Parts: sequence; C-alpha cells; structure tokens
Amino acid sequence: MWIVPDWPAPANVKAIATTREGGNSIGPYQGLNLGNHVGDEPEVVLQNRQWLQDQLGLATAPVWLNQTHSIDVVGLEQAPSSVIDADGSYTATPQLPCVVMTADCLPVILCDRQGTQVAAVHAGWRGLVDGIIEQAVAKFSVPGSEIIAWLGPAIGPQAFEVGGEVRELFIAHDPAAAQAFQPHGEKWLADLYQLARQRLAEVSVDDVFGGDCCTYSDTERFYSYRRDGVTGRQATLIWLE
Repeated sequence: MWIVPDWPAPANVKAIATTREGGNSIGPYQGLNLGNHVGDEPEVVLQNRQWLQDQLGLATAPVWLNQTHSIDVVGLEQAPSSVIDADGSYTATPQLPCVVMTADCLPVILCDRQGTQVAAVHAGWRGLVDGIIEQAVAKFSVPGSEIIAWLGPAIGPQAFEVGGEVRELFIAHDPAAAQAFQPHGEKWLADLYQLARQRLAEVSVDDVFGGDCCTYSDTERFYSYRRDGVTGRQATLIWLE
C-alpha cells in the first residue's frame, strides 16, 4: 500500500511514502490523492488524509505545507494553527510528522543517527539548484556526517527532460553536475537523484539510500504531473515515535 524506506534509520524513526493505492479519489485523481490544491474535491482529500493518519496510527496529523518551490524549511516544535508556506519541515518533537507532497519532484527525508531529529523536503529542480537540501541539513544540531538520507519516488533519469538553461544553472554551482545530464535531442535528460546526492555530499551527508523509482513510468503506483497534467499527489512522511 505504501513504500517503507530501506535505510538504517534508528528504530524510533518512522517513515513511509504513499502510492495511489487506497483513498477515495476518482477520475484523474484516482486513489489516495493527498493534494488539496490540484482540483480534487476538498472533502475527499480530507477523507484521504484522515484515512492515512488512521492507517498509520498517528496521534497527531501530519503537518501539511503549502509548497511553492521555495527553499524555505520550517522548524516545528508543535502542530501549527494554520498552513505554513514552505517546502520542507524539520522537528525534534516526537509524534509530529513532517510531510511533503510530490508528483514528479523529489521527496527527501533525513534523520540523525541518534534518532532525535528528522526532516522532510520537497526538492524539484528549482529547490535543488537553489539549495533546499542545504537549508534542511542546516536545521540539524549535528554535522552532515551524522545524518542519513532517503530519496523517495520522483521522475526518473530516463523521463525528466529539461532545457539547457536548467543544466547551466546546476553547472554554475558545481561543474560536476554535468554528469547528471544526458543529451536528448535539443534538450537534456536530468537525473534528480544524482543531483540530490551531489548536493547532499556537499554538506557531508554521504549515507544516502533510495532513489530507485520513476513516477513518470510507473502509472499504476504513482501520480505524475509530467505524464498526466491534471493528477493527484503522493506524500512522503517521517516522524519520531
């Protein structure tokens, strides 16, 4: 029904990535659509979110964000009273799930090796190039070498076509980013997973797991904005027990 990350996180760190399975949405949103900004019926999205919370046995609702392709990562000490504009969240508070929604962009979750801090990040190419991963790692009170990461379902390197201007932005930051782009006619195929690993390595996060899904090609399991245009959103959650 959902993906449980295969990574060496401490036992009290819990995380999942949802798929389309479950839920009550119909039409182009068929399944467990968790995005309330994509045209689905608001009450159905609320039902889907509540269903997910119940299935996971969460005492506190996930902290859903209004994602804007920014590099803003909010620190959470308690459940907020209103929806926050941000593209990532961090917490050291138990039972307070961090969550990001995606439909091709890359979800990145992080935790420290002691199991005391977690973060979830929505990393599309704009967020990656502007440094959202670096912003998230900076929230932790430990160095990057004490953090591990898991890369959730995103559009794969054989499907993510971008223009040369996107490639140049990454290369301007780090010439090694050129390795993550392959020519594709007059455009390029970009490897979000590789670009994320490069950015994580820059802040000493070398233990990186996941990165083996493609939302675009796996029509049964995942929503994909690039593939369908009008579609739902899956979610990636992480929390401390």
